[in-house]
Amino acid sequence: MASVRLENIKRKFHNVTAIEDISFEIPDGEFWVLVGPSGCGKSTILRTIAGLETATSGQIYIGNELMNDVPARKRDVAMVFQNYALYPHMTVAENIAFGLRMRKVDPKIIKERILTVARSLSIEHLLERKPKQLSGGQQQRVALGRAIARQPQVFLLDEPLSNLDAQLRDDTRAELKQLHHNLGITTIYVTHDQVEAMTLADKIVVLEKGRIQQIGEPLSIYAKPANRMVATFLGSPPMNVLPARYTAAGFDVTGQIIPATASIKYKLQAREGQAVDLGIRPEHIYIAGEPQITQSTQTQETAQLVVEVKVVEPLGKETLIRAALPDSGITVNLQTNAGVLPYPGDRLLLGLDLSKLFVFDKNTGNRLYPPPS
Repeated sequence: MASVRLENIKRKFHNVTAIEDISFEIPDGEFWVLVGPSGCGKSTILRTIAGLETATSGQIYIGNELMNDVPARKRDVAMVFQNYALYPHMTVAENIAFGLRMRKVDPKIIKERILTVARSLSIEHLLERKPKQLSGGQQQRVALGRAIARQPQVFLLDEPLSNLDAQLRDDTRAELKQLHHNLGITTIYVTHDQVEAMTLADKIVVLEKGRIQQIGEPLSIYAKPANRMVATFLGSPPMNVLPARYTAAGFDVTGQIIPATASIKYKLQAREGQAVDLGIRPEHIYIAGEPQITQSTQTQETAQLVVEVKVVEPLGKETLIRAALPDSGITVNLQTNAGVLPYPGDRLLLGLDLSKLFVFDKNTGNRLYPPPS
């Protein structure tokens, strides 16, 4: 096992820059997730670490060894791809053993390792089957098993769960987390799924357009996003963003005024008259007068906003309401208790917890409030 360090990595394809100025260090044994929208550069970073892409500039270290000129086969990393890349003519056991045989490992050790890995992934009963006889989830386990059997210094996982159905993806995600806990191998995981990022990662690296937007622990990034992109990408449903103009009376949102707290006024006093974006998560909005509001919400300083219901989605334990500000295309999502089922077209008076309000620069997307701690 080893740490992974990237220093000012850049990768260009002709005149297109895929990633630029990528720098971070993953301590030995940690599980980091690279997350971001399609085309943000996360898979390019993973492939560059693996040696499948060559960095245009910058340095890559695994442990204390510079990897820039080390070929992929000698980097002691194991990669699991989205399509699993199993050999169709080989059995499960042969697929798991393939990398070990290429390294001329003793056959007795190979046999022992196949059985150990198969038991850890609950696929010991599948060892004589071929990939076409397996379900998608079973094939995914075999691909993981092949990587685990090598006992590499680093695991590189490129969207390994994206081809699975929702229930199997949830189950396998939990198994991955347990496997990492048991093995303790440094792992870098690429996904566009923010739920996978939040639940799996020790640290998340949020990327957009080839650049790092923020690095941090999942809950820290969720609570203190560095900018509008990070705020809206992490969270399901995503954070609401309300275009507004800051005035002496507060924030003017299409004619409705959301008052500013004293701390917001102090921070934004120089921005009076300027356009900004307000951010608030669905769980920090409630229907005014709703009887089942938590005591903590009731005691917070709040604002009110009138919206028109567009879509109601009962989810069992809660209801997701998609609404819009009247006579505008500005959407507002909120989560409320399961018994609340308004109809499309209804108008609701919402309460907003001002202690959870974010203010972003309209042009740059950077967070203006709360100020960086």
